Amino acid sequence: MKKILMTLFLAGVSTFNAQIIIGDAKGTATVKTSVLLEFAADENKGIILPYVRFLPQSPAEGTILLDASTSTAVRVKVYNANTSFGTNGWLDLSGQSANISDAMTAQPTFANAPETSAAKAIIGDVTSLANGVLILESTTKAMVLPIVADVQDVLSPSPGMMVYVNKAGSKRLAVYNGSVWSFWRGDFPT
Repeated sequence: MKKILMTLFLAGVSTFNAQIIIGDAKGTATVKTSVLLEFAADENKGIILPYVRFLPQSPAEGTILLDASTSTAVRVKVYNANTSFGTNGWLDLSGQSANISDAMTAQPTFANAPETSAAKAIIGDVTSLANGVLILESTTKAMVLPIVADVQDVLSPSPGMMVYVNKAGSKRLAVYNGSVWSFWRGDFPT
């Protein structure tokens, strides 16, 4: 009897669409069909990107990180494989450098924290070959960034923090490089 109930339970659970909400059970998206990962609303917190001391040689497109290869000139970067204009595929989202030498002393180095390509968490398609610490892999779902009303509400931003500002007249992506917030408005409706 237990085996039958367990089989029915697992069959029922497997029909649900996978989604992870961090922070509370609601999240911010009203329609959840296209959401793979989202965060609680009005927490005044962001996600912190990985600090890297060496840029990956063959990153997956869409990789976002804090380039700390020079701790006195860090920048938030995204990889899009566009090598035009000398970008080497990495585009700078910060617009200016920051010195996070003090913060880097608390970060592990390769010598005392070796990492293998198997050391990763994947949400979505677990057969992904992408290399990263957290991989969101889906052809139909996306991540909803933590939403804040204003970056001034984030009391202690960390280098590499990323949020979406949902403020009337200035909806935009914001990244913090350890010194200043940089904003990307793009085509977000205001």
